[in-house]
Amino acid sequence: MGSISKILTGAAFASALLVSGAYAADTIKIGVAGPMTGANATFGEQVWTGVSAYVKNVNDAGGIDGKKVELVKGDDACEPKQAVAVANRFVDQDKVQALVGHFCSSSTIPASEIYNDAGILMVTPSSTNPIVTDRGFETVFRTCGRDDQQAVVAGTFILDTLKIDKIALIHDKDTYGQGLVDALKKTLADRKVEPVLYEGLTRGERDFNALVTKIKSSGAKAVYFGGLIPEAGPLIRQIHEQGLDVAFVSGDALAQAEIVTAAGGPRNLKGVYYSSAADPKEDPASADALADLKKQNIAPDNYTLFGYASAQTIVAAIQGTKDGKIEDQVAWLHANNVKSAVGNLAWNEKGDVKDFKFVFYSFDDKGTPVRN
Repeated sequence: MGSISKILTGAAFASALLVSGAYAADTIKIGVAGPMTGANATFGEQVWTGVSAYVKNVNDAGGIDGKKVELVKGDDACEPKQAVAVANRFVDQDKVQALVGHFCSSSTIPASEIYNDAGILMVTPSSTNPIVTDRGFETVFRTCGRDDQQAVVAGTFILDTLKIDKIALIHDKDTYGQGLVDALKKTLADRKVEPVLYEGLTRGERDFNALVTKIKSSGAKAVYFGGLIPEAGPLIRQIHEQGLDVAFVSGDALAQAEIVTAAGGPRNLKGVYYSSAADPKEDPASADALADLKKQNIAPDNYTLFGYASAQTIVAAIQGTKDGKIEDQVAWLHANNVKSAVGNLAWNEKGDVKDFKFVFYSFDDKGTPVRN
């Protein structure tokens, strides 16, 4: 833990002391940051719902050492500059003691610098870019996997399961999307496979017909897309509208029911695959959380579960240390497991989940995900 003492120096150390002192207040404030408005608001609202569901249980049981947990919402719209503004507000104005978020890696990376300087525990439920935890910020943890892990699984799936080596790589120019595609590009290079096309699109665009024509001309038999549903859906639909017969493969952002409508219905999801964590319903460790969500009439959506798990992680660290010191919370998480909504979690020295497993899903005729 020596590097923490180096990080928390000067103003940062003073800020960390204020965080510890805040535990004397009547409530413990936890921030929840993500896209609460805009094209990706579904993701942020799922995280908020999951965190809120678990915190309700904590408060109903008397809180943490008699103190109720108060949630503070921050809308970053998956925009890095807005994420920095949210982070500064959380630290300077709201005085949060811990943070679930952010959602997009492009937001998490700059915002985490602020939380780390302030000595605030941050647990992201969704930011998979390796940079999030590769910078040595010991206050940063995640409950999801990493893109480089996901890329190895994707490369193996496309080359060995689908047996396709003519692959078009398409990304949305964002930290998450391009990072995921670049990680796969490296994995393919390790297998001596070069993509037939490497292309970026712009978030917010909906007309990809020119791109689909380019994919067709490349001779690709599979498209790997790094990005989110607002762009993935129209791209899938337009691929089908042009009669292009390719496998469409993507990452964990597609693990949402919204992909069915965005892609133009279940008929367009034939030949679509995505990697994600295994269904928590298959893990006995998730049973209590799933039962709680059912009791609260909350659908166990993907990021609802990861938000719930991230809140469990933070509360466990606070309850396990009691004194509010960030170095103690960090040490506790490295030394203990947390039984969560997404299974038993343990963390390595970087703050990454140990032995995180990605699996692949496709869709049946009704648009229901089916594990491959």
